[in-house]
Amino acid sequence: MGNNLAKCDNVTYVTLNAMQDPNTPIRLQRRALLDQMGIGVAGLCALHCVATVVLVSGLGLGGHFLLSPSIHRFGLALALLIAAVAIGWGALKHRRAVPFVVAMMGLTFMGGALAVPHGNEEFILTIIGVSLVSLGHLFNMRATLSQ
Repeated sequence: MGNNLAKCDNVTYVTLNAMQDPNTPIRLQRRALLDQMGIGVAGLCALHCVATVVLVSGLGLGGHFLLSPSIHRFGLALALLIAAVAIGWGALKHRRAVPFVVAMMGLTFMGGALAVPHGNEEFILTIIGVSLVSLGHLFNMRATLSQ
């Protein structure tokens, strides 16, 4: 199996070829796909936060939907489910603790954001949380594809 990781200073990018390389076993591709889904959900969460600040604070639109507690609980539940499967499965296979620890710290920040009122604190906790969850998924995908 060829090296599917391109290194650039402190950041490692997984090339698109890693997912389509015929030498990469399908089980590793599936595990990496779960991590990509986790990163996507974290990105949607960050987009939701920014959209809330812009639309509700700036324009006064969409507060009934964007500030609804149910959308926040659903987002956290979805992030927890994907992280539990992707990162839990990865931790069992590659035995590296860093992806698990980083992602769990992020989920903790996201959970903490549910406990504070809407505002700056919630925004900051959520952005820190989704950043850490994404980083955990990146570490997990890197460990998975380097097996």
